[in-house]
Amino acid sequence: MNERGRFAPSPTGELHLGNARTALLSWLWARKGGGGYAIRIEDIDTPRVRPGMAEQQLAELAWLGLDWDGPPVFQSQRTGLYEDALQKLGDHVYECFCSRAEIAAASAPHGDEGPRYPGTCANLTRAQRAERRRTRSPSLRLRVPPGPLAFHDEIAADQSFDTRQLVGDFVLRRGDGIFAYQLAVVVDDGAMGITSASGSRPARLDGAADPAAPAARTARASLGARPAGDRRKRRAAFKARQIALALCAAQTRCGPATSCRAPRPPLGARRAGCLRGARASRRFFFTEIAAARPGAD
Repeated sequence: MNERGRFAPSPTGELHLGNARTALLSWLWARKGGGGYAIRIEDIDTPRVRPGMAEQQLAELAWLGLDWDGPPVFQSQRTGLYEDALQKLGDHVYECFCSRAEIAAASAPHGDEGPRYPGTCANLTRAQRAERRRTRSPSLRLRVPPGPLAFHDEIAADQSFDTRQLVGDFVLRRGDGIFAYQLAVVVDDGAMGITSASGSRPARLDGAADPAAPAARTARASLGARPAGDRRKRRAAFKARQIALALCAAQTRCGPATSCRAPRPPLGARRAGCLRGARASRRFFFTEIAAARPGAD
């Protein structure tokens, strides 16, 4: 099987350290065996897209030294594929008229994935749906089958998630007509022939959107944290030179990362706030990069 990886940033904000690490790991994973690599711009949530951000992200990835095969793929140009996928799901999809506030009020205490949908609209009659359409545009939800979804993660080993228990029936298309990430990513990975996907979220949770779809191999990298374990959410400036050091070490173009004489980013990139992130320890970053670099066991 020919390996094919991808990196899929959303042009809603500047790249940060976590994005850079995920891009490097996914690129190394695909290129290590001479495989292909694609860039997909996940601009499906058009109201949140910042003008010019996709071009800035592509320039920053190129500055890092990453390359990809063919032009970037833009989700906003693929809505026909998502609509076709919805039609194929047929009766597994139903209309939902609940607001977020209503779902939160009707749900038990929720975890990382937000409130669990209690199935309020799952069994509405045709007449009830017609009545509710008069006052609210419905979203479309997937009827999630019961039971766990099991898969193997290349870093975290065997994993299992019961999507129905975690989040319940989830949205595939919002009430404003925008397709959800959970549908778009499964459709795109299948259509693009993606065989490996790296990230920091519970992989394959989104795969419940189409359990029959070929599953890419996944590698869930650990979440970047300060030494005390706090999640890196602050957007304090992070020196882009550190990323260049990691890239050089990963590609074995020089010795240990600390001795590499990588060039500083161009002044324009520094001014633009290239690759923002937190001033976290570099130890976790270099450890995972070293493990993924060409020639590592």
